[in-house]
Amino acid sequence: MSEQPGNARQKTCLITGVGGATGASVARRFARGGYRVAMLARNAGRLRSLKAEIPGSEAYVCDVGDLDALAATVAAVRNELGPTAALVHNAVSETFATFMEADPSALERNFRVNTTALLHLVRAVAPDMISAAGGSIIVTGNTASLRGVPNYALFAPTKAAQRILAQSLARELGPKHVHVGYVTVDAAIDAPWLSEHGRTRPAWLEPPEGWRWSREEYFANPDAIADEVFHIAHQHPSTWSFDHIVRPFAEKW
Repeated sequence: MSEQPGNARQKTCLITGVGGATGASVARRFARGGYRVAMLARNAGRLRSLKAEIPGSEAYVCDVGDLDALAATVAAVRNELGPTAALVHNAVSETFATFMEADPSALERNFRVNTTALLHLVRAVAPDMISAAGGSIIVTGNTASLRGVPNYALFAPTKAAQRILAQSLARELGPKHVHVGYVTVDAAIDAPWLSEHGRTRPAWLEPPEGWRWSREEYFANPDAIADEVFHIAHQHPSTWSFDHIVRPFAEKW
């Protein structure tokens, strides 16, 4: 896809959950596409490194699960960078344990980060998008938004709610020229820390007999995910998509 024209240089993209994998790749992709990028995350050190690396980026230390802090941060982004033209909600809170072993309070924390924060973010940025008769809101999800599996009882419900919230927003905002899309990544993501600690095949992946193990077969590349997010954010209004599922070619589904 071609880069954005010069007049997009003043546009702002707000990204939550800017870690070392998908979030960082999305920030780089939108910056390369001509946006000023507001990066939200809890890790101040990582944000400083990314700000030094990515032209036109600004770092905002924020726990999106703290809704008051989130509101203050979004207001600061608008004051310093202008209205948000593209929002990417990539922040995630997750719990992987049996429903009997996990702390039930984790369900509420996960819901607040994954779903309630999305509602607050869209309430904050949508009015400017509607006034501008254009904007995009992209949410990154995973297969937990589509089905529940063992050890996901405190996580999958929050992602399912997130997806349905995004769908409701898409139906309401679409006629107002604001595109909402949901990107389901049906794969393990090739994050830097996998290399740092030794990349191994996840236990739940069982490739056909005779296949050689490689990262391209079973790990989704963060830069490739970012390309898809950027593409969906810039679809022609006559061909907007909502559900967009991506997976490596060898992934079972």
